Amino acid sequence: MADFVRSTHPDPGFQQASTQAYATLFEFMNVLNTTPDLKMKLESALADPKIGAIWNDEERMVAQILLRDFSKSAIDLPKDKRQAFVKYSSQISQLGTKFIKEMRPETLTISLSNKRLKGVDPLVFEHASKKHLTGISIPTIGPVAATALRSIKDETARKDLYVAGRTALKHQLQTLQDFLQARARVANLSSYRSYADMNLSDKLAKTPIAVNSFLDALSRDNEPQVRQETDELLIMKKLETNDAGPATQVEAWDRDYYQTQLASKQRSRSRRPDFMSAYFSLGTVMQGLSRLFTQLYGVRFVPTATAPGEAWNSDVRRIDVNDENEGRIAVLYCDLFARPGKSPNPAHFTLRCSRRIDASEIEEASTLHPGFDPLQVINDGMTISHNPITKTTYQLPTIALVCDFQMPGSHTPNEPTLLSFRDVQTLFHEMGHAIHSIIGRTACQVVSGTRCATDFAELPSVLMEHFASDPHVLALFARHWQTDAPLPYEMVAERLSIDRRGQGIETEHQILLAMLDQAYHSDLPLTMPGGFDSTKVLHSIFDKYGSVREPRETSAQGFFGHLVEYGATYYSYLFDRAIAGKVWEEVFDRGREGAAVSRERGKRFRDEVLRWGGSRDGWVCLAELLRDERLRKGGPEAMAEVGRWGVKHRCTEYGGAVDP
Repeated sequence: MADFVRSTHPDPGFQQASTQAYATLFEFMNVLNTTPDLKMKLESALADPKIGAIWNDEERMVAQILLRDFSKSAIDLPKDKRQAFVKYSSQISQLGTKFIKEMRPETLTISLSNKRLKGVDPLVFEHASKKHLTGISIPTIGPVAATALRSIKDETARKDLYVAGRTALKHQLQTLQDFLQARARVANLSSYRSYADMNLSDKLAKTPIAVNSFLDALSRDNEPQVRQETDELLIMKKLETNDAGPATQVEAWDRDYYQTQLASKQRSRSRRPDFMSAYFSLGTVMQGLSRLFTQLYGVRFVPTATAPGEAWNSDVRRIDVNDENEGRIAVLYCDLFARPGKSPNPAHFTLRCSRRIDASEIEEASTLHPGFDPLQVINDGMTISHNPITKTTYQLPTIALVCDFQMPGSHTPNEPTLLSFRDVQTLFHEMGHAIHSIIGRTACQVVSGTRCATDFAELPSVLMEHFASDPHVLALFARHWQTDAPLPYEMVAERLSIDRRGQGIETEHQILLAMLDQAYHSDLPLTMPGGFDSTKVLHSIFDKYGSVREPRETSAQGFFGHLVEYGATYYSYLFDRAIAGKVWEEVFDRGREGAAVSRERGKRFRDEVLRWGGSRDGWVCLAELLRDERLRKGGPEAMAEVGRWGVKHRCTEYGGAVDP
């Protein structure tokens, strides 16, 4: 909740107070996780067969989760080692913040002569660059640099810009080294070989060996597509540079440039202007999501007026989510429009998790607070639901969906908010998280909805991206906001074909970063012969697994901010993309003949994945969903099998899906 308020609230005072609250709660959680009496009580309960007999599988799982939290907090260490644990934990927090805050290249700008800037639209440099008599000084990172790398014809200029933008400050690299070594020491104090071993212990992967099995298999699956795409770029380079002698290889600074040229040629061949946003007014997209969820899961959105003071901004809209059998099952607040001070990043926040309210709680509240509605007392006056069939009462999940779309009429009076196709995909992605929170109603809130293993949490959201481009799903809502004409699906197919170009190279880049994340969180920070050298590790991985050589001058790890947040779990998004592609293929039959709006198929996904939240092992969910017993126990071979599935790139033709 505190993280949500500081990201979205329009009042800076609330943002500051929420930051303080976050720090206080974080400290309080550390106190709880290092309280020996609590751990002893939990261990005693786990060892008592009488208690074990009345706990169900979900409650036993929650107990194990809490026990792992204690073990990761060095609670059993002697005093001197516990003090060292606290010291290194504090260093991790401080160094992580410093690494993110001080991220910048060694060279902030480079000067390029007008001759070397051929191919770039001069308007690109209008405000962000400094002009001089013979050329322009341009920033080495940011949108201007990215545009320049995609459009400068002079290869030496592209190289200079690429190298400068991927060479970090030396003290930034030292900060990263200190940060990774502090993480490694915390892991060692907790009796783990490495930080990766510690942080993966409660994930589906479980071990670094399993993660690397997945990444190796995925890399092999992706290699033919990378080779094909690189060969296409080399052909273009040879044609363009023929006068200077035949090119023999594609360099790192060539890829963005020639990929842009290829995409431009494809758009020119299509001869079709991109007017897709006219078919995606925000209201109709939300209506389409409601229709889709009704078809798949039997739930629908009901717009509901907010009470005075209920919402944090005037443009926030409340939606109640109703199940056709159980009635209201969730409350969804949609904060979808941009405003000053609001984070531009799309996000899903679970403000209040689902949980079952037991009869003993109701009885206790009635005794302690006579004269008041016990359910209102238990739930702080917030919404609940009662299922008359199962005779159970639940605290409703309360969710906020945050985006950064333009307000209606921002460009043309009386025009609704129109979304780009990328915006639609983003909204579907975030709504995938929301539907997980909505349907994943469990007895214990610790495992409700998206509170599952990190490397399983993205599956519902990534899967929703496949639905966003399915013709039967788009037929539910994609109509021109003025004429009501349906969206010609050829426009979507062309867009998908363009977007798919370069996906192999992009997947390779993400694999390399995931491998780097694993290496940095192995035992190397403390055991590397000659001392830890993060740049040497980067080049070793890129040389072995990359299709294009990374220039030796670079130190791009100084800009890898996700190392702080993910810590040995950067593979998770690739992992869930591979699983989502398999689920789309096996469960939803790639959308053929209306499979994307099939209640039977939706029920299968709901029953085997969504409804469990984090209360069932993700591997068991996948084994049941895909009817594949090889997956049930997980492990390195199961991880490698997921890698062999590859990352499916959505490619369609009018009327249905085809193989990529």
